[in-house]
Amino acid sequence: MIMLMVLLSAMALTISALLMIVSTLISKKSESDREKSSPFECGFDPIKSPRMPFSNQFFLIAILFIIFDVEIVIILPSVITLKVSLITWSITMTTFIIILIIGLYYEWHNGALQWAS
Repeated sequence: MIMLMVLLSAMALTISALLMIVSTLISKKSESDREKSSPFECGFDPIKSPRMPFSNQFFLIAILFIIFDVEIVIILPSVITLKVSLITWSITMTTFIIILIIGLYYEWHNGALQWAS
C-alpha cells in the first residue's frame, strides 16, 4: 500500500515537472512592448500613477448597501426557518432591525453619508 502511494506520488511529480519543462521550452519569448506590458484599467490612463485617490464616501455607501442587502437576505428566509412563535420571531427581527438602524444613525450623525464635505 505504501509502495503504491510512493509510486503514484513519484508519477505525479514526474508528470508535473515534465509539463513545466515542456511549456517553458515551447513558449514564445515576446519582446517587451509598452502597450502590452502596461496594465489595462478601464477608464483610467495606465501611464499615470496607479495610486489614484479613492473616494471614502463611495466606499462607505457601498458598505452600507451591502449591510442592508444582507439584512434582507437574512430576514426573508427567517420567516420559514425560525420555527418558533410569532412573538419570538417578532422580537428577534425587531432587535435585529433596531441594531441596524442604530448603526445607520451613527453613520449619518458622523457625516459618513454626506457625499460632498
